[in-house]
Amino acid sequence: MLRVAGLTKSFGGFTAVGGVSFDLAEGEILGLIGPNGSGKSTTFNLIAGALAPSAGSINFLGREIGGKHASEVARLGIGRTYQIPRPFRKLSLLENVALAAYYGQETRPSREKAWAQARDALTLVNLPTEASARVDGLGAAGLKKLELARALATQPKLLLADESLGGLDESEMNQAADMLSMIRDKRGVTIIWVEHIMGVLMRVVDRCVVLDHGEVIAEGRPA
Repeated sequence: MLRVAGLTKSFGGFTAVGGVSFDLAEGEILGLIGPNGSGKSTTFNLIAGALAPSAGSINFLGREIGGKHASEVARLGIGRTYQIPRPFRKLSLLENVALAAYYGQETRPSREKAWAQARDALTLVNLPTEASARVDGLGAAGLKKLELARALATQPKLLLADESLGGLDESEMNQAADMLSMIRDKRGVTIIWVEHIMGVLMRVVDRCVVLDHGEVIAEGRPA
């Protein structure tokens, strides 16, 4: 589904990602791991179109996407979450998620279709679907779920999940991990998961790619 080859990103004289290469099979959950500053989030930003590569290739479903704008990448079927959720706090939960649906795979969905996709995504992550449900009052776990629902509303083929466990307690971490596994199993969404909580991640992923100082230093099954 995804082939990253020689991916490089430099900021002035600093190389944040240097020659990263890996493949991702359809239906796989891949863990992208490594210490802080290893290049994980930069790699995500390059795949998602938030940054343009300095060199290398990003091939998604047979199409080169390196350097394409984030909105175009989303239209092609790549959704993402962010480490720090930033919802529109003056909008309801339903409006937050419906807004994302307008920027997904389906070009210009009707209002009814966008709202239906939003309710479906909220149901999937166990958040209320009533039009009156507000962002205020959501704890860390609820905000992470809302972030995931917004990504799912774009109807992605590939989901980039960026530190979905940050700020959660042990029970919430396990629920979030199970939710990612369920999204793959029930919705057929392929996932790349950046995470620092190894005990939970290793229970879910099929394979890991390990980055350090912007380079791949290991790749293989969790064992």
